[in-house]
Parts: sequence; structure tokens; C-alpha cells
Amino acid sequence: MPVGDSMTIGSTGDHTWRYRLWQHLCAAYGGPFTLVGPRETLYDKATDSPTSYAYAEPDFPRGHLAGWGEGWAHMTPLIGEAVRTSRADVLLVSLGLIDLGFYTNAEQTAENARVFAAEARAANPRIAMVWLPVIHNVRAANDEPFAAQVARFNELLAKTAADLDEPASPILLASVPPTWDIDTDTYDGTHPNAKGEHQLASAFAEAMYQGWELGGEYAG
Repeated sequence: MPVGDSMTIGSTGDHTWRYRLWQHLCAAYGGPFTLVGPRETLYDKATDSPTSYAYAEPDFPRGHLAGWGEGWAHMTPLIGEAVRTSRADVLLVSLGLIDLGFYTNAEQTAENARVFAAEARAANPRIAMVWLPVIHNVRAANDEPFAAQVARFNELLAKTAADLDEPASPILLASVPPTWDIDTDTYDGTHPNAKGEHQLASAFAEAMYQGWELGGEYAG
């Protein structure tokens, strides 16, 4: 189940990194799998609502739990029910930019991640999770206090993942793509273009392959 904010839900006309990852796993993974979640749509900027089905590539499992302008604070109350109803085994989580930008500081956001994990495990004690640190965007490039909060949260997220990781319900911390560049990987300083979608998909794919030998090396 992909769980995320606007970078995960995508907007009208996007492929999304969800599609890129599904395409990769179809080629690399030998076992049955699908993407699940209680939502399927893209965000429609014209109507300011998550109502679009106009994917650039519509022929893939579109289930997710992602929302434009949503963060850990929004997804934590929803994750238990989403895991139960979708029967998710693995959560691929990219959250935090919205929280830090508008709702909570680094420490509060990290605490929400801890509660998120507890709620997911209450629904499925064997749930596995991959957490992606917050990726710098144009605001972080121009707002030093915000950039400091992002750095602090990413440090706390790594510590939280290490603290909560357990054999029956593992948590992996993915790596921010080392070559991520807001000028070439996004169309507006935040949201991924096609190249950025591959970068995000690769971050999750490499974490699962290196941590669990699931799938294979990301070929793009």
C-alpha cells in the first residue's frame, strides 16, 4: 500500500511513482503481488479535489492511501482501517513534508510516525513498512528554518525506525535518492516529473531488495 502526500497521489496526467514501482516489480518479482488501498484517484487541480482517473498509464492496480496536502497527522487515524480492509502486507510511506510545513514540528511529526506504526500493527501484527525520509523541495532550498526542521525530522525518523524495527514487523528506512535535483526531477520544485517518479520508485525498490531480497535492482 503506497501511503503519502501529493508526491504519491499525483495529479491528472501523471504516471506516478506508484506505476513506476508496479512496472518494476512486474519485471523483477517472481511472486504474486498487487498495490492496494482504499483510494484510487489522482488529484485534479482544476477542481481542487481528488477525483481524477486520468492517469497517463491507467492499466495498473491504482489502490493507495495518499492525499494532496496530507501528512502523518492525517494518515495516522486512517491507517488501521485501511490496512484491515485492504489486507495490506507492506506499507510504502512517503510523508512529512506537509506536516513540517503546516502542522507539526519535527518532534511531533516523529511521534505521529510512532503512533502510525502502532495503529498499522494493531490491524496486522506482521505488517512490514518502508519509510522514505522527507525529500528537500523548493521551500527547503529557500527557507533555512524549514530546512532545519526537515533535517531534524529525518534524523528522528531514522531513530524511530531503528527503535521500532522488529523481526515480525520490520521497518526499513529508504534512502533519499542521492541524485535528487529539484530542477530536473520535479516540475515545480516539489512534485516529481517522469524522471522524479523513477527516482522515488527506485528508492522503495532498492530498500525492499536490499532489506528483504524482494524484487530486484531497479532498472528504470
